[in-house]
Amino acid sequence: MRVGVITFPGTLDDVDAQRAVRYADGEAVPLWHGDHDLKGVDAVIVPGGFSYGDYLRCGAIARFAPVMQEVIEAANKGMPVLGICNGFQILAEAHLLPGALVRNHKLHFVCRDQWLKVENNSTAWTTRYDQGAEILVPLKSGEGGYQANEDTLKELEDENRIVFRYVGENPNGSRNNIAGITNARGNVVGLMPHPEHAIDALTGPTDDGLGMFLSLLDTVVKA
Repeated sequence: MRVGVITFPGTLDDVDAQRAVRYADGEAVPLWHGDHDLKGVDAVIVPGGFSYGDYLRCGAIARFAPVMQEVIEAANKGMPVLGICNGFQILAEAHLLPGALVRNHKLHFVCRDQWLKVENNSTAWTTRYDQGAEILVPLKSGEGGYQANEDTLKELEDENRIVFRYVGENPNGSRNNIAGITNARGNVVGLMPHPEHAIDALTGPTDDGLGMFLSLLDTVVKA
């Protein structure tokens, strides 16, 4: 399993994402924002950070990077793509996922370990979880409030496209307690919390996040 991990100017968590791929016995392949080349990978991770300094809007500039043109095309053909935190924002800006991520409702950066409920375990990134399971992973973002119009929210609910919900107090004002969603095909997933920071109980709050990367391994092997 070869998984590309993109680096933009301002990316922070590319190395952590690469490490998570290796924990799942995959090969992490660095991808550069300025290249029109995915290097033949089986999947792509768009990691967290502050791409291009979050100028204009979070993810608004990164969405037009040369590598993202390749990601959009590959995702539309079925390649598994995961957007984490800023990566989720970029996928929303690229219209691979609906809705938008806005400033946290209390206007403060949130950094804490966050419980999530697994709502959909049939995506390319969640098959290792039991539906309804609760997992603990870090959350660290200032603009993580998921917003969408009523029609979009209804579509996400009706089509079981909400992948994770926040458990307990809503940390950022996200509609319907949404922490992560998927596209209709189930190959593209975006979430604000950071599963790559919870792959080893020695360095994270749990190893609950590892299931996302092991799920990808299963998806690639079956393909």
